[in-house]
Amino acid sequence: MSYKIAQIRLVSSHPEVYQPCDDSFALVDALLSDRNNLLELKPMLCMEVGCGSGYVITSLMLMLGEEANGAQFIATDINHHAIRVTQETMESHRVYAELINTDVASGLENRLAGSVDLLVVNPPYVPTPEDEVGREGIASAWAGGDNGRSMIDKILPVAEKLLSRRGWLYMVTLTANNPSQICRQMMKKGYASKIVVQRSTVEESLHIIKFWKDNDIEADTNDTITNSKAVPLGIVDSVRSQIQRLSFWGSSDINTTTN
Repeated sequence: MSYKIAQIRLVSSHPEVYQPCDDSFALVDALLSDRNNLLELKPMLCMEVGCGSGYVITSLMLMLGEEANGAQFIATDINHHAIRVTQETMESHRVYAELINTDVASGLENRLAGSVDLLVVNPPYVPTPEDEVGREGIASAWAGGDNGRSMIDKILPVAEKLLSRRGWLYMVTLTANNPSQICRQMMKKGYASKIVVQRSTVEESLHIIKFWKDNDIEADTNDTITNSKAVPLGIVDSVRSQIQRLSFWGSSDINTTTN
């Protein structure tokens, strides 16, 4: 069964705003593949960091539809042009979200701490010189610094603070970002992970990773991981093996298992 997502012809644009591309489509595909699980989660607060054109947040609202049971939606972007473009995209699709012009979630962390049930992020992940990170305009959408990790490493602690105990995070990463290391880093914070969508294009190899809090994972003050069921190592090994297999795949592989 197909579900509604944003129509490209109705997505607004601006020269200084990142337009929907392979990474945007892969992220929406990941959310679509997990739609039934998302409905079971019954998220009350959904948030996108870095909304750009509004394609992803609009698609999320459309695919969940009336079954979202009154969920609220928030989207942020450091680019003020992106806020206006997202507003126009939402209006053309007749959906609504609170839009905030800010860097990641600056000024919102205390207000939203522990309350976001669904967090979606397509971060600036392209490896660039560090001095390109945080520039104004469209560069803010893709410049990721050394190994493309500068903004990812900035966003992850914020995500950890924002997410509720049952919250899920979906994040776009590139092979150059070392997704396995990101998963190990989050595992130390008590998060399990899996790759929901993998997609290889001519220019890049994308991984959409889902993170969720796992009570079987504990991190002590020395960053020593203990797990009575030995699940985390398996999870990380699974992520690593999926990434290693990616070079042999030319199209997406969608995993729709629960969590």
